[in-house]
Amino acid sequence: MFEVVAQGNGPLFMDPDADKAREFFQKKDRTLRGKVMSVKEAVEKFVHDGDYLAIGGFGANRIPTAICHEIVRQKRKNLTFAGHTSTHDFQILAAGEVFNRCDIAYIIGLEARGLSPNARRYMESGKVESCEWTNYGMALRFKAAAMGVSFLPGRNMMGTDTFKYSAAKAVKCPFTGKVFCLYPALWPDVSAIHVHESDIFGNSRLRGISIADLELARASKRLIITCERLVHNDAIRNDPTQTSIPYYLVDAVCEVPYGSFPGNMPYEYFSDEEHLRLWMKSEEDPEKFKKFLDQYLFWTKDFNEYLDLCGGLHRINELRAQEHLIQNKTYKE
Repeated sequence: MFEVVAQGNGPLFMDPDADKAREFFQKKDRTLRGKVMSVKEAVEKFVHDGDYLAIGGFGANRIPTAICHEIVRQKRKNLTFAGHTSTHDFQILAAGEVFNRCDIAYIIGLEARGLSPNARRYMESGKVESCEWTNYGMALRFKAAAMGVSFLPGRNMMGTDTFKYSAAKAVKCPFTGKVFCLYPALWPDVSAIHVHESDIFGNSRLRGISIADLELARASKRLIITCERLVHNDAIRNDPTQTSIPYYLVDAVCEVPYGSFPGNMPYEYFSDEEHLRLWMKSEEDPEKFKKFLDQYLFWTKDFNEYLDLCGGLHRINELRAQEHLIQNKTYKE
C-alpha cells in the first residue's frame, strides 16, 4: 500500500477506476463495419451535453477544426474539456462556452501568436471550474487509461503550485522510499482526432508528431476521426505498419479535406496566420466578436462554407505552397 505524503486540492473530473472503465469497453462494438458519416452526424450521435471532451493534435498542428465548429454550432453545453496542448481548438470551444469544467495544462495561449482575449475573459468569468496539470501530466493520464490502469507515476509537478491545484497525489515508492507523483487515469467520453488518411472502417494514418494521440485514441470511450482523405482498405492492408489508430477504437469517420485549417497539417499545408490574427483581433471587442462568429461559424452550414469564406481553394493552395517551401528549405539546410 502506498503512503500518501501530499496531495493536490483540485477537483477530479473523471473517475479513475479502471474496472468501471473496463465495463464500458467490454460492451463497445469493435466489429469491422463502415463508419463514414458527416461531421454534423458524428457530433449529433457521439457528443452529448455533460460529456468529457478531448481534442487531438498539438497546438495548431493537426487539429479537428470542423468538429470544434460543429460542437459550437450545435450548442453543446456543460462539457468538461481536456486542455492538453490546446490552442485554436480551445479558442473555438471557449467562444461557444460549451464547457464549464476544464483540466488545465495549456489553454488560452496561441503560442507565439499571443493570448486569446475571449478565452481569457471566459476563464476569468467564474463560469469554469478548473483543475491544473502539466502537458506531460495529462499525457500520463491518457497513457494510464490506454494501459487499463488507474494511475501512472512520474516526477513531474512535485514541489510546484501546479501540484497544489491539481488532483494528483505524491506517494512513497514501496521499493525505494523515494517520492513520486501519481497521475489518475483519464477516459474521455468522446474525443476527436484529425489524421492524414483513413479507410471507411477507421484504420487511420498520421504523419509528423503524434504527441499523446495514440494514447488518447485508446483511452477514449467514443472516438471521432476526421481525415484529409479516405483511402481504400487495400491501401491499409498493403502497408499495415503505417496504421497509427486501428479501426476497433473508432466510432465515426468524417472525410474533411483541409480539416485542420486555420491550423497546419504536416506535409500538407501551413497554418493561416492571417486568419488566426483576424480571430484574435475580433475577440478584443465582444460585440465585434459576436458578429465575427455569426459570419464565420453560425451562419455557415458546414466547414466547406467556412473554407469558402476564408479564401477557398485559392487560399489553401497558397498555404500548401508555403508548407512545401518550408520543407524544401529545411531539407536543403
